[in-house]
Amino acid sequence: MIEVKHLTKSFDGRTVLHDMNAYFEEGQTNLIIGRSGSGKTVMLKCIIGLIQPETGEVLYDGRNILKMGKTEVNNLRREMGVMFQGSALFDSMTVLENVMFPLNMFSHDTAKERLARAHFCLERVNLSEAQDLYPSEISGGMMKRAAIARAIALNPKYLLCDEPNSGLDPKTALVIDELIHGITHEYNITTIINTHDMNSVMNIGESIIFIKEGFKEWEGTKHRVISSGNTALQDFLFASDLIRKASELEEQQAKNE
Repeated sequence: MIEVKHLTKSFDGRTVLHDMNAYFEEGQTNLIIGRSGSGKTVMLKCIIGLIQPETGEVLYDGRNILKMGKTEVNNLRREMGVMFQGSALFDSMTVLENVMFPLNMFSHDTAKERLARAHFCLERVNLSEAQDLYPSEISGGMMKRAAIARAIALNPKYLLCDEPNSGLDPKTALVIDELIHGITHEYNITTIINTHDMNSVMNIGESIIFIKEGFKEWEGTKHRVISSGNTALQDFLFASDLIRKASELEEQQAKNE
């Protein structure tokens, strides 16, 4: 479980997070949604500890990361898996070497055990056949799966994903959604996902927070999204759906050419 209490963050005198409070359940896919510039990425970076807010607490099962020293933060990060927006794979490493990277950095297991764990993670995301390829040699969807394999390599208690479906076609995005959702439930992970993909919201949104201009505007589940009655949320859903349909139409036209 991760809990955020009274989080406030400003840049150059402009407040981008206003007294944010949130509770992210263990064993669930917890989504943070909102338009670009709404503050959701800043919030995720505060949760990870990459940005220090002016006020507030970020509690990992009661442990406040914002009050920890460097050693304590490093120890806590061994319990985290992080999936960045652009996958952030190392170009000079093979897929297998990318997955091995956190194991070599943080694990105290033997080399044989680390290799076995990396192979297991690649198998879990159906990517074993690509282990000897470099990021430039695989598709965007495969890169995302490799990033997930690396994120779960240390068997994390917490999984944090920033726009995991960015740049993917709807079919591949659905595969990534279901993979993250399945891993979350299988290993009882506290998963937080930043997204503006409405397909993700409706497919795996077990707990959803909608942020508008740095304020928590609404929270609920995918079953309550459509009937929320919140005007700002409905505007966001409508605009997102139009963008999605336009993207799908553009993709179909490209295939027909």
